[in-house]
This record gives sequence, C-alpha cells and structure tokens, in this order.
Amino acid sequence: MKKAIVFLFVLCLGTVAHAQSAEKRVKVAIPGGKHYLYRLTLTDKKGTPFSVKKPQAFLSQRAIDRRKRQHISVTESDLPVSPKYVKKIAATGAGIVGTSKWNNTVVVSVKDTLQAEELKQLSFVSDVKKIWASPDSMRAQKREYVVPELKRAEKTPESVYGVGEKSIDIINGKPLHEAGFRGKGMVIAILDGGFMNADKVEGFKNTTILGSCDCGYPRVESIFAEGDHGTKVLSCMGTNLPDMFIGTAPEASYWLIRSEVGFYESLCEEDFWAMAVEFADSVGADVINSSLGYVGYDDKSMNHKYRDLNGKTALISRTASMLADKGMVLANSAGNSGASTWKKINFPSDADHILTVGALTPMKKNATFSSVGNTADGRVKPDVMSLGNPAAVISGRGIITTASGTSFASPVLCGMVACLWQALPDKTAHEIIDIIRRSADNYETPDNIFGYGIPDFWKAYEQNKK
Repeated sequence: MKKAIVFLFVLCLGTVAHAQSAEKRVKVAIPGGKHYLYRLTLTDKKGTPFSVKKPQAFLSQRAIDRRKRQHISVTESDLPVSPKYVKKIAATGAGIVGTSKWNNTVVVSVKDTLQAEELKQLSFVSDVKKIWASPDSMRAQKREYVVPELKRAEKTPESVYGVGEKSIDIINGKPLHEAGFRGKGMVIAILDGGFMNADKVEGFKNTTILGSCDCGYPRVESIFAEGDHGTKVLSCMGTNLPDMFIGTAPEASYWLIRSEVGFYESLCEEDFWAMAVEFADSVGADVINSSLGYVGYDDKSMNHKYRDLNGKTALISRTASMLADKGMVLANSAGNSGASTWKKINFPSDADHILTVGALTPMKKNATFSSVGNTADGRVKPDVMSLGNPAAVISGRGIITTASGTSFASPVLCGMVACLWQALPDKTAHEIIDIIRRSADNYETPDNIFGYGIPDFWKAYEQNKK
C-alpha cells in the first residue's frame, strides 16, 4: 500500500492510509529501541473468567442490543483472549501489544528472535509469526496549524449541500435525507491513520464525535496530531454545514479509530485493524468505514499474492468477513491500484459479506486508478461504486477542498448505508448489504470494474420499506 502524501488545493491520489504533511518531520528513535512484533495464535480460551451468558463484561449494552435486534447470539469467539494465557506470555518478558478475540491471537513485542523461539514452547500457543521488525527511527509527532475560520472553494454550488451535492446525487441519497433519514441514531466507526485537527477545525462544529481509540503501534500522543487522511474521510460523511458542505450522514455519531501506522508498512497493521473493528463492535458501532488496504510490505517476504484474494487467507480479510455475522456493515475502499502493475483490489477488499467500494468520476465513469476484481475464488468485486475522483473534503487545516481516491468514495457510500439502515431498522447487516447491491444499475450483469454498479439508495428504501 502506498502512503498518501496530501498537498492542499491539489487533488490527492492516495491509496488508503496515513496521509502525511508535505513538510518534513524530524526523525526520532523508536521507543524501546530495536525490537520485533510477533503474532501468537492460541489453541483455546481456557481459564477465561468471561462467559457468553454475561456479555456485559466485555460488550457495551448497545453492542448487545444490536445483536439481539438481528437475532445474533454471543458466541465463544466474542470472549476476550484468556487473561490467564496473556499473563503467562507476559511472564516470559514479552510485551503485550494487543489481542484479537475473534482470531484468538496476541501481538507481542520482543527484543530478539530467541524470545520468539521460547514463546513457541508454550503449550497453549499453536503458531508464532513475525509481523514487524522496528526500523531505526520514526517521524516525530507534530500538530499542524489550524486555520481559525473555515475556508472554502471560491465557488460553492447553490444548494443546501454545497460542495457535497454531487457525491450524494450520484447514489440518489438526497430523497432519503428529505424523508428524514440523515443518520440520526446510527453509529459509524472510522478506521484510519490519523485525524489531524478533527477535534478543532470549524468544519466539524456540528458533527457528533463520540470518542477515539488508538490501536496502532507505537501508540501516539493524540490521533488528532497525526495525518489528515482520516479527517478528510470523516468529512465525506459527517460534515453538517448547510449551504457550504453537507456529508452523506450528517446526523450520525462517530468513533475515530487509528489502526494504520504512517511510517512503516508491515503485516502487523492487519492485526491492528482486527483490534480496531473489535473495538468498534464492543462500543456498539453499526457501520464501519475502512479507507485502508494492504498488498505489499516493507519486508517483501510478507507480501500477499493474487491467489490470496479469497477472503480467507489474509488475517485482515478473515476478520472483515466476520463483521456482518456480528451485525455490522463494513464499507471498504477497493484500492487505487487500477493503473499500477497490481491492478487488483487490496486486502481486506476481498472479504465476503462487505461492501467493497470503487471510485467514479462526476460523469459516472470508473476512475482509472480504481482497483478491479474479481476475487481469486470468483466473487464479484468491487461490490458498488461511488464518487471518488474527486470528492469534496475538509482537510486537517480546516479548508474545504477536494481529494481523489477510493479512500473517499468509500465514506461517501458508507454514510448513506447508515441512513438506509436508519430507514430500515428491522433489516440485518446481511440484508442491508444485499439490498444495496440489488439497487445498483449493474446488478443483473456485474463485472470486475463496476461490480454491481452504482447503487440507488432511494430505490433501495422504496423497494424494501414496509
């Protein structure tokens, strides 16, 4: 995955990931010195004090209610990793970075590879895999200057939606808004690399941000002092500035979660992504936007192959494929590899039971960079298309501008997913995904460029309301 370098007032063709400032950052030593991260896969969850009969101990009431509403049972996979096992792992001297309950894995930091060999001897560890080796240095954290007053493009369309009008019109979402479905009561989690100044810029004064979480490593002082890729993604959905810029879910509530790390590309980011969606589940998110994707890594031996695009091989894709079964809908950017040698969708865009989103131009043509399908096992990808070349955004400096990439097509669509689900509250995550696909203009003849095509959200509502 290429890192997106965002230049203000210039269209950015960034894949998905931590957007960096054009300014150089000072390099500092890696916290803790040279070390490695390993993924430990555990055999079971024996010794856990948690029970599926008492989910309140590890899930919020909102997460429990979401499952009940969709007739989804809390299962052993929802139980946290055994604290007994985690304690024994820590006793070896390994640092605990994080855990994934759905995958029953623990990410640990060790000083040398000999420690990893010792971990293999633990009776409850079935596999040990190296997922990161620390570089010599990293960029120092620096918060960017915030423009005190919101600035916008010189010409704003004469519409209450302002610069956001084209984004919502292409997928026919405006009638849903007019019917009163603007995302109220829905919770959207955004996974990204940084949300520069999203807590400060004027453009989010009417946006409800419930909280934030850092699942990346090393942890940062503030996700609001990192890159602004996530800030732009949030703006596609959450902006609520009448006559200037209204996003696709202006009345939804948002959790902002960091899982992408800007100064390296490594397999461990798939583990952080898994931790992030599990956190989103636990706080009761309904919909998740992930404008993130992975193919190649700094250590080429970790790179994925075309044959891995089956929704099952990559840990990130296996995890994504579980989300609908937990009662959530994932919108994930298809990737920006369409004009590169890779060309195909990224991981976890190959996952089953999600909405993989490709990018359109304002003329409803596919953007040349938009990654194509299908999956290695023959499933249609991308699933649907949305405006992404370019889309209106608010930058981390508080400026209304534009940006290009499937990174922005995905949240444009994701916001409307939340509005549709608000309008059809009795539907399950699986049903919402199917309804959106069926509303698309290419549903009867899907292909590997447009997938099922451009969804029509008003049609999706009209054909499925009671």
